[in-house]
Amino acid sequence: MNDDIPTLRRILAENRVVAMVGLSASWYRPSYFAAKYLVDHGYRVVPVNPRYEEVLGQRCYPALKDIPEPVDVVDCFRPARDIPPLARDAIDIGAKVLWMQLGIVNEEAAALARGAGLEVIMNRCMKIEYARLFGGLGWVGVDTRVISGKRSMYVTH
Repeated sequence: MNDDIPTLRRILAENRVVAMVGLSASWYRPSYFAAKYLVDHGYRVVPVNPRYEEVLGQRCYPALKDIPEPVDVVDCFRPARDIPPLARDAIDIGAKVLWMQLGIVNEEAAALARGAGLEVIMNRCMKIEYARLFGGLGWVGVDTRVISGKRSMYVTH
């Protein structure tokens, strides 16, 4: 797996259209927070989730194959067992990168994607890596307690 700093920096700088599979419309979910951060930092995020019509003001597609525009990165907020079919779909739509979020590793999907020429990142968050490599790690998301293993005692909205 080649996820060194220069590779991550290049992928994040060169690939600006992200199909986010499993993106939730719930503001408190990590996928929503990551998508909002990426949009706020100049990325085009295309939501992919059959449960929603719209997320973050963008039309939400039920599957990758339904997206009518070119996609650079397929960012997967799905369990590891769901990744191989997503890797095949990423290949079919001509994506350049298959990105699996924190805690998601699937070697079968990675081999499939790499064999088709895609770059593969596993067990990393695009939002965190962007903030870490391009600045802003302390600005939003790390010290806000929005993404936390602990439940808040207070409703924040």
